[in-house]
Amino acid sequence: MDTNVSTQSTDSDTAMELRDFIAKLMQSSDLESVASEIDVLQSIYGDHAIHLYRSSPGSPRSGVPNHSSSSALGAIRYEISLNLPSHEDISIRILVSIPPTYPASNPPQLQLLSRYIGAFGVDSSLFGSILRTFISVSGVEWTPESVCVFDGLQNVLERCEAWYEDKLNRETAGELLREDAHTHNHVSIEADEPFASSTADEKDRVDTALPEGIKIVEAEPIVDRKSVFIGRACRISDPSQVPLILNNLMSERHVSRAAHPIINAWRCQVGGVLHQDNDDDGETAAGSRLAHLLSILEINNVLVVVTRWFGGIHLGPDRFKHINHAARNALELGGFLEQTDESRSGGRNAGKGRKR
Repeated sequence: MDTNVSTQSTDSDTAMELRDFIAKLMQSSDLESVASEIDVLQSIYGDHAIHLYRSSPGSPRSGVPNHSSSSALGAIRYEISLNLPSHEDISIRILVSIPPTYPASNPPQLQLLSRYIGAFGVDSSLFGSILRTFISVSGVEWTPESVCVFDGLQNVLERCEAWYEDKLNRETAGELLREDAHTHNHVSIEADEPFASSTADEKDRVDTALPEGIKIVEAEPIVDRKSVFIGRACRISDPSQVPLILNNLMSERHVSRAAHPIINAWRCQVGGVLHQDNDDDGETAAGSRLAHLLSILEINNVLVVVTRWFGGIHLGPDRFKHINHAARNALELGGFLEQTDESRSGGRNAGKGRKR
């Protein structure tokens, strides 16, 4: 009973927070259309479907207006949970990012937050197609001065449902084939077991392979009180490459066993639209700090990843200094920074590392 009361209280607080947020947006003439759109979405999908996005627990909500002009704000970000129309027990989470110039001159960006839809892990193709909802010919047409989040969400629901049903059909077909093979060829299967295992291993390698043309640079480790920090960077040309690259890194056992394997941030410009995101990977605010680093350096089309192995001694604020230093070393090694006299004076070790 206590749990139910707590859940109801949390839902009520979330709905109240969103109403207060909408009211604050309404105070700015530039943001009235954004506020009205969120209000309509809440009425369509329910009071508890939408809540303000936090990149990590305890972090401040995104996009709270403190100024009268939308140009003074960063992106407004909120998360929405929706059920698939024909599979109401299956839900997905979508991040909606509203740029300051929406709807006048830029569309919003939608990102699938769910790592799984039902029992199936989301692949890079679906992830990338949702990122490109408003910039792809197969997505949703966007017209300046027109709000379009609802149309985009409906389009995402349709694609996610089609993807999920395709996975279900493939799973059913695979089970039938396996049953048939077991019934008619159980002796042959037993004899060919090493080959079958090799084929499975090969499939795993394909699933975690780097996208074509991607080269990751890895900087020298930074060691402090037995904690180790390693920065990596690579050039990207499309947001859909990001999950593939991260999966590739996580397939390396020594990386996956780190305390924080893939703290990352990325920026990628597709046409006239700049896509960007970050992930703390359990190290609160670390991802946003990397995103800030990329922003002040004005570097686009790059993914930077920092792996931290915890040595048993808490480093306090020094850990963030090392994370940023590891990231910058990788960016310099990859040629993303201009080689100025000032950067060289930071030490010859800054550019050491390896490429793969």
